[in-house]
Amino acid sequence: MGTNVGRAVVVAGLVGAGGYAVLSRRTDAAWLRTNHAGRTVTLYAGPAAVLGGAAGIAVAPGPVRERAAGVLAVLVAGGCGAYDDLVGADDPRRGFRAHLGALRGGEVTSGAVKLFGIGAAGVLAGLLTEERAVDGVLSGVVIAGTAHLVNLVDVGPGVAVASVVSLGAAAGMPGAAAAAVLAPADLGERAMLGDTGAHGLGAALGVALAGWGGRCGGRTGRVVLAAGLVAAAANGERVSGLARRASGVLRRVAGRPGTPVAAT
Repeated sequence: MGTNVGRAVVVAGLVGAGGYAVLSRRTDAAWLRTNHAGRTVTLYAGPAAVLGGAAGIAVAPGPVRERAAGVLAVLVAGGCGAYDDLVGADDPRRGFRAHLGALRGGEVTSGAVKLFGIGAAGVLAGLLTEERAVDGVLSGVVIAGTAHLVNLVDVGPGVAVASVVSLGAAAGMPGAAAAAVLAPADLGERAMLGDTGAHGLGAALGVALAGWGGRCGGRTGRVVLAAGLVAAAANGERVSGLARRASGVLRRVAGRPGTPVAAT
């Protein structure tokens, strides 16, 4: 690991941990949730993860334009997730079809804001990063699709964080350190990533995956990644079901038995 990459990892971890330490002292009711076990947990791990992920990209080696595009994608994805956490907390509708159906009826749901906001930010980041428009759009699909995938697996303690840390380490994502430092609070059921953290970390992972796919397979690599993410979105219930079972395994390993349920 190069010195600059190592510095980015350290910065991401410190910002994530420091942000959570400061924010978790707050007791705003809008950022509190009751989990499946009846415990009150905070959603402040989400903003802390977003800040850590963005900081890791900001100080990572590479062209300024690429880093700025990555930071933009992470902050917008996290912001759209925060809007859903705060405004759409009581909305029972889930999935693209439900939110697009509401949009056709003239209602702009928080889910629709996430769908179009994160999608637009991902494509813009891709276009700013890539020389050819087609590669930029493919990168945008990977970024937005990964943000959605991480949200799909955030249905129980530990799974989303573990996914980001493992895939992020493989793809060279400095911001994975921000997820790693929040793992004890997440798996220990003191905090949730919420839509804020899941989408923000997912976008950061998507930036890393898009770059990794381009380096390893060029346009073909990005096409394969984009197709896989679209397939995962189309089978969201199955993906979330697998994540629930994985969370049960993680909880047993951590000595916290129980059956997790879908995050709100």
